[in-house]
Amino acid sequence: MHLLLLYLLFPISAFASGASHEDPAASVILWVTLIYFFAIIGRYLARRLNQPGVMGELLMGVFLGNVCYAMSMPLFTVLREGSAVFNIMRDVLSGTSLSNAVSLTMPNPFYAQQMLSALTSINGVDYMKIAYVVDIFARYGVIFLLFKVGLESSIEELKHTGKASMKVAIIGVIVPIILGAGAAHLMMPDASFHSDLFVAATLCATSVGITASVLSEMKKLGTREAQTILGAAVIDDILGLIILAIVSSIVISGHIEMMSVLQIIMMTLVFFAGAILLGPWLLKKAVYFFRFLELWEAKLFISFIFVMTLSWLATKVQLATIIGAFAAGLILHDGLFKSRDIEHVSSVRISHLIGPIESILAPLFFMLIGIQVKIETFFHPAVILLAFGLIVAAILGKIVSGFGAEKGDDKWVIGLGMMPRGEVGIVFASIGKTLGVISDQLFSAIILMVIVTTLIAPPLIKARFAKLV
Repeated sequence: MHLLLLYLLFPISAFASGASHEDPAASVILWVTLIYFFAIIGRYLARRLNQPGVMGELLMGVFLGNVCYAMSMPLFTVLREGSAVFNIMRDVLSGTSLSNAVSLTMPNPFYAQQMLSALTSINGVDYMKIAYVVDIFARYGVIFLLFKVGLESSIEELKHTGKASMKVAIIGVIVPIILGAGAAHLMMPDASFHSDLFVAATLCATSVGITASVLSEMKKLGTREAQTILGAAVIDDILGLIILAIVSSIVISGHIEMMSVLQIIMMTLVFFAGAILLGPWLLKKAVYFFRFLELWEAKLFISFIFVMTLSWLATKVQLATIIGAFAAGLILHDGLFKSRDIEHVSSVRISHLIGPIESILAPLFFMLIGIQVKIETFFHPAVILLAFGLIVAAILGKIVSGFGAEKGDDKWVIGLGMMPRGEVGIVFASIGKTLGVISDQLFSAIILMVIVTTLIAPPLIKARFAKLV
């Protein structure tokens, strides 16, 4: 029965698996394409239901990963364990036997045995190659995703958002952190303090993209509430990334020291300040250097090199790549290319050139995150209870932020607009899982929180605006 379903769902893969003397990259090409194809199907279905595309990709990943796992497909046994395969191979290359490396990386003996069986099978090397490539593409996807978020914001806009946006953002970070850490500690008393910290960091995120798309669809972007929400969401992202840097550093170092925390904050601020001050100057030099290229080529090449360079530099100062990517998006804009071609500078926008790259790579990230959600973990009442607690903390934390708005603004609209976690919350959760501080059960609970807050926010925003008319 399983084989029949396999052939029905993946006829091409079944055919290809029987081929001999094929290109070593053939299996990688096939499976990356299939995963991307299902991501597009998920996006299509979500949009048909008037939901964000990222939710369709994420849920399709959950569906595909668990169905294929239930069908005993070894590739998905490897994919659903995320970065575990990299730790296993690191230990193997350092001289540890494969079985010991698997046991050291995966404490659950049931999952460890499945992983060992998959890696020692006849196609084990192919599974490893596919896992590596999908993970690398997903990492590129999240870099361009945060670059796009930064690109849709600007430093000039932040200067004009006013005190209201700053107050909303600060409340929208502090309250969810307190509620999130409290909920995690209350419902996971045996979990480490690091887990509580990462839950708190995840809950402080806000997806500016999802809220902006809802407000744009309703033609409400010009309202004071919308401007406050968008300004606060951008500030929220910056504060959230700083908090992520602090939490990640604490997890990696294994302890909390005030001097260490202050050093991370200073390092993050210096990184942003250095990028903002030196970035435009370097970009202008690059525009002049690449003057032999067509305008669209110069914009594409310079943008790609700039975002990759800042992402790499971020890692050199112990920050996440996405912090560098977001900073690159804040700095880079089409106006920097005016000196080259004033007449045609607006005809080819950076967002239009980078958009296709993000559109291809980001869905792989959301699919991979969905594949890593283990449905069987929801069979435990404790996980459902944990997810419920996180959802309540996530909703209340952002609703309260609306009360930082100016007098006369609708505080409920602003609070609801800050609610969706979307792609930003997923990115934070995935980093925690990669660092090993978020368990499978907690990861599933966090993803459920992200899904619920993202799905309920748009209809609630629309309903609230309808009452104001």
